[in-house]
Amino acid sequence: MTRSLDTPDPLAAAIEPPENETPAERWAREQAEAEARRISEQIDDQIKAEKLAMRKRKPPIKVLLLGQSESGKSTTVKNFQMAYAYSSFLAERAAWRAVIHLNLVRSVTSIMNILAQEFPASSIPLDNEPPLNPLEEDDDEDDKASVAPTASLLDETHNLLIRRLSPLRDAQRALERSLGAASNEEVNGGHGSAAPWESAKFRPREFAVTSRSGWKAALNRVRGMRDDADNGKGGATERPKHQHRASITRTSEARNSDSRHELEGTELGVERAAEVITSCASDMHALWTDTAVRAVLDKRGVRPEEWPGFFLNDVKRVADKDYQPSDDDVVRARLRTMGVQEHRFIFEKGSETGREWLIYDVGGARSLRHAWYPYFDDINAIIFLAPISCFDETLAEDKRVNRLQDSMQLWKAVCSTKLLAKVQLILFLNKCDLLQKKLARGVRVVDWIPTYHDRPNDAPSAAKYFRGQFKDALTKYSPEPRSFYSYLTSVVVS
Repeated sequence: MTRSLDTPDPLAAAIEPPENETPAERWAREQAEAEARRISEQIDDQIKAEKLAMRKRKPPIKVLLLGQSESGKSTTVKNFQMAYAYSSFLAERAAWRAVIHLNLVRSVTSIMNILAQEFPASSIPLDNEPPLNPLEEDDDEDDKASVAPTASLLDETHNLLIRRLSPLRDAQRALERSLGAASNEEVNGGHGSAAPWESAKFRPREFAVTSRSGWKAALNRVRGMRDDADNGKGGATERPKHQHRASITRTSEARNSDSRHELEGTELGVERAAEVITSCASDMHALWTDTAVRAVLDKRGVRPEEWPGFFLNDVKRVADKDYQPSDDDVVRARLRTMGVQEHRFIFEKGSETGREWLIYDVGGARSLRHAWYPYFDDINAIIFLAPISCFDETLAEDKRVNRLQDSMQLWKAVCSTKLLAKVQLILFLNKCDLLQKKLARGVRVVDWIPTYHDRPNDAPSAAKYFRGQFKDALTKYSPEPRSFYSYLTSVVVS
């Protein structure tokens, strides 16, 4: 059906001036139309300018952090952020208070569990939950558990001290609930390949960037949700004004209400835990400085000061009711990486000022390494962290595998992956501070690595030997010749 030429054009009718329009009304209408055109042209110019800026802007530098669990990847991100994007680091610093409190409490409850083995089974209640500290999953756990109680070291005073510290177990659970899945240190067992993407049967999972999972989500639960609830933004990134054309819906209001209710529970748990920690500060200090307690730990070969997230030497400061984390505290804090974390930084100094960097921090446990492969396709550089202090340790998820051997297998796999042939590889031989302490205690490298032969048993010699092993692997397994860049690091030292 066609419209007759005599039929009025609806668009023309819509913009036609009203009948009996007065000169004043016409002037007002024309002014409003001119203002509307000006705003529309301004929006068009802004969109064009943004598109032009995007075309001129340098693409972001993409860096992938690789290494086994507890190799120092997340700590490297914090050091990087502190050095080059300090404003964003500063904005997150206060939120780490709950994480540091959890680290402190975990150390204390782990020591309590060890000391409880020195008393009759019925005298001290043990925590029935699975082990929460990496120590309790060491390969010599059976040997530690079999050590006979030493009644001469601990007495009823220690029994009462442990009982007074028992509220910390509830504080620990409250913090874990508040921080979410990333606070769970449970390690899944696994006897798979060090590099699952090498297997012919390996099929990469669907690519996904979960930038709000893991420790980022934990921080947002304590910090970001308060901002969202107060501002009513529901966590959305602020958009340009010309994009705000839709009103707030009932759905978003309900979501904000849910967030506020969740926030109330989260904040309540964190603050109550902080109160318990403050009330137990003197007893925690007494426990850690007690000579008999330290003797028991030494007897069982337990060194809490080498645990990730160790704050017992700072217990009075960290447990203070007005405590706020320092930069060094944040760097030392431990919260397990779950999945793949995407960190976006805008350089604030140096030749790269204004340049965006994307750093991907991936979980290092064997069960999580299948998630690495999708990131190999579009990456500028890889920072590989190999903790060289762990030459005498085994994987938490597979007690049959030496940790340094696992790092070497991973390094060989990364070097030999053809998809990474053009990617710059940077090796961090990490935890040199712990290596030096371990060798100073008399641990001999040759007892664990026979090929070390009669080299001096000191940190510089051991580091030089390990560096040579990794360099030889790069030369042998790389599809194409490439330069070898390596650095001796201690990422917890700020």
